[in-house]
Amino acid sequence: MHVLAISTVSDQDRFWSGLKKAHAKLPRGAAWKVAVASRDGARAVNIITDESVDAVRDFFEAHAGAYATTEYVEADAANAVGLPR
Repeated sequence: MHVLAISTVSDQDRFWSGLKKAHAKLPRGAAWKVAVASRDGARAVNIITDESVDAVRDFFEAHAGAYATTEYVEADAANAVGLPR
């Protein structure tokens, strides 16, 4: 499933540093599809595929949770436009 991780970032440097480290430690079967920030760095959207929203939440929070408040939701992949498979 595709999971959207929508973050309000409190510490940009630590948030993105944590995600870069996390990218190298993706669990088997998971894939990071998109990581993008707003121009001012205050918001970020990441799309990760994995077995569940909870699996993505646990992984993401372990690496960057202290530096952002993040909402996790399953994407409507069937109606998405341009979503990487």
